[in-house]
Amino acid sequence: MEAYIFEWLNLLLRWLHVITAIAWIGSSFYFVWLDNSLTRPADPELLEKGVGGELWAVHGGGFYNPQKYLLAPKMLPEHLHWFYWESYSTWLSGFALFSVLYLFNANVFLVDRNVFDMSGPMAGGAAIAFLIFGWLIYDTICSVFGERKNGDRTVNILVGLYVVIAVWVACHLFSGRAAFLLSGATMATIMSANVLFWIIPGQRKMVASMRAGQSPDPIHGKRGKQRSVHNTYFTLPVLFAMLSNHYSMTYSAEHNWLVLLLIMTSGVLIRQFFVLRHKGVSNWWYPGVAVVLLGLTAFLARPASLRPAVPKPAAVASAASSDRPAAAVAAPAAAAPASGVSFAQVQEVVQARCIQCHAAAPTLMPTPGKGILLDSKEAILQHAQQIYQQASVQKAMPLGNMTKITDEERALIGKWFEAGATGN
Repeated sequence: MEAYIFEWLNLLLRWLHVITAIAWIGSSFYFVWLDNSLTRPADPELLEKGVGGELWAVHGGGFYNPQKYLLAPKMLPEHLHWFYWESYSTWLSGFALFSVLYLFNANVFLVDRNVFDMSGPMAGGAAIAFLIFGWLIYDTICSVFGERKNGDRTVNILVGLYVVIAVWVACHLFSGRAAFLLSGATMATIMSANVLFWIIPGQRKMVASMRAGQSPDPIHGKRGKQRSVHNTYFTLPVLFAMLSNHYSMTYSAEHNWLVLLLIMTSGVLIRQFFVLRHKGVSNWWYPGVAVVLLGLTAFLARPASLRPAVPKPAAVASAASSDRPAAAVAAPAAAAPASGVSFAQVQEVVQARCIQCHAAAPTLMPTPGKGILLDSKEAILQHAQQIYQQASVQKAMPLGNMTKITDEERALIGKWFEAGATGN
């Protein structure tokens, strides 16, 4: 029952998170596009009113004429729409989802003792600290260097350096899957905190000054613009980090921190292309370099089965084979033809790699993963397709490859299923 409830919490929170994220990213991208698409009006009346840019658009059978004032209209309207709940709702729903999936099962989802040996509570505390200190470091960089000469360039370099260090630390502290998610969550926290602590408060101070008949301090607009630009370039890297848990080939790679940084850099370059495109500039070098980086990433992250075989000395090969689990020794996939894989061989792999999470009394989780049991012949046959999809095709399971399933064992499961998944 508990596993079923958690599965529904997972579904509903994920759905809410996606909905609010679409609203936030959609409004953010729209205003970036709008800012770069406005043209100076030719109408003297608009110029007299203080309109610095306008745009005529058609959508859904209607005509729209958004206008941007250089500072503000002479008379502020009573009602102003503020864009902030999209940001707050996205972060709150994302943190709730992170808590349900990762913090409540930190020992399973955050910890990989082959990466760094720590307890579940320690991992949970480290994850929270990672989010908090990520914001504090970023905010300090912007506050200290942002208003100096060449401040934007200095801030961009230092923030980029911080992201590199943060990704490296995360991938050497947490499980690969959690490290990718936390890297993205840290950037998302920075984005939402920018809205909460700088963009919206700055706008409120400017509006209050105008309503009081005073000239607003332009520093608020400058700070808000700087943080908004950062949010724009963070967006695509964050989106990948949120989606990466579906693609174990990335976070399970040998140099997963480099894989993440290369994909994030590609996202920044693609975003830069579209920002310039909104201004009427088509610089195809940016997406071209992004494609090259993605190709390099795919090469670096390729599985061992696609790498050139490196012959080992006989003594080393013998020692390595003696250290492998019994299931891997007893059932080498390369030696068994597709029609010759027996159920007993598959069951040995499941016993060695899967039942730690998928048993009535799992050793790595408080409850069976997704409520699925694989500790009997009948259960394995019942869930044969799911085992094949998750372990052999998608390679998403075991989670974070905590039990160190080999490519040969994944292939063995695939051959067994494709041959009919019988119990013989």
